[in-house]
Amino acid sequence: MIYTTKTTEEMIALGEKIASKLNGGDIILLQGELGAGKTTMSKGIAKGLSITDEIVSPTFTLMNVYNVVESQKSNVKSLVHIDTYRLESEENLIEIGVEDYLGEPDVVTIIEWPEKIKDLISNKKTIEISIVKQDDNSREITITPDI
Repeated sequence: MIYTTKTTEEMIALGEKIASKLNGGDIILLQGELGAGKTTMSKGIAKGLSITDEIVSPTFTLMNVYNVVESQKSNVKSLVHIDTYRLESEENLIEIGVEDYLGEPDVVTIIEWPEKIKDLISNKKTIEISIVKQDDNSREITITPDI
């Protein structure tokens, strides 16, 4: 499915809509250049999962874990947000415990720059969300497979 957003608010609303279709164990691969809106999409997904914490890109920490206090999705207890932009090796993520979360039945995981950890996610069921900034500053968002 392909969507177009023109504002930050529309991107967050789309993230909320996506969240309503997610289940524990889902791994979202967020693709897009710097400034495309990956973290904004993550904020919308978090909002849709009823997370009230401020969502910030884990560019330097690599991984942030947010607890879902009250969720429409009773099986989702945590949102894990991973940003591998500055990752030196998959081993760095393994050392901080990423394998405790990937694909777990009560966790939704969002991974920015997933191409850097292909081996870690190669046997996992994933949903790819590609965000492409257009000339008019809108964003074209493609979700594969359609959810």
